[in-house]
Amino acid sequence: MKPKSLNRQGRKNPKLKMSETRSKNLPPWEALVMVAHYLDPQTLALASCVSKPWCQAMSLDVVWQPLCSSSFPSLSNLKISYPSVPYHRLYATGLAAFKRRHKPPSKPRLSIDNIVFTIQLSTKGVPIFTIAEAASKMNNNQVFKFDVDVKHGSFKGIKGLEEMKVTWNVVLKGWEAIFTMMDWQGKLSCRAVEGWFSEELPCPGCCSSEVGSGIVADLKVDMKVEKVSVGILRVVDWRYVSIEDGLRYLQHFLLPCQCDGM
Repeated sequence: MKPKSLNRQGRKNPKLKMSETRSKNLPPWEALVMVAHYLDPQTLALASCVSKPWCQAMSLDVVWQPLCSSSFPSLSNLKISYPSVPYHRLYATGLAAFKRRHKPPSKPRLSIDNIVFTIQLSTKGVPIFTIAEAASKMNNNQVFKFDVDVKHGSFKGIKGLEEMKVTWNVVLKGWEAIFTMMDWQGKLSCRAVEGWFSEELPCPGCCSSEVGSGIVADLKVDMKVEKVSVGILRVVDWRYVSIEDGLRYLQHFLLPCQCDGM
């Protein structure tokens, strides 16, 4: 019998020679692992698609452990409790969570030109002033805080008044929708220099109403009732939200929710 490596003419099998050449061209296992230590996560993911041996070399824990520990140390520590979970899986999970958390918000569908503020201050059932002003015409400093001058005739001011009622509504132009930002009633201290009213706002319509929104409606009026300021504050740092964040919040109540059809 002829050797398996020879064909009928006694020559070496060209197919066997070609396969031997290919195997010689492939980098050894140790070389792949050494190279993998110098690659970034994206390159490692691409290299693992070359072949099964490459995938095994590029997925070793010894390669991904430093990457996972430096980028997501809290997830890297889970390896102690769950040793069967590979480091490349922990890294992928951490990266996906990071992208979801830092995903830039979409542009608001609601425009500042399409909303009107109506504000009323009254005491003992008697209105002190009523304002209906387009938000785009009110003064603001690139945050969701708007100032408007008050015209109340001959009223002398609110100093000394105790029982008051404050109502602030946001109306979609054309009176297609309305959302009550504040409906406060109570006693105001006679020693107050400025009337400051605030109420926590509800969560957006598509979320549970039992969970706090973390923002409050803010309304200030001076005792001479010459200027009124309204805005939305974050509870965490008591700063005014941006105009876009305020519009994104209001659109849940003034525009049809895009999740209704789901």
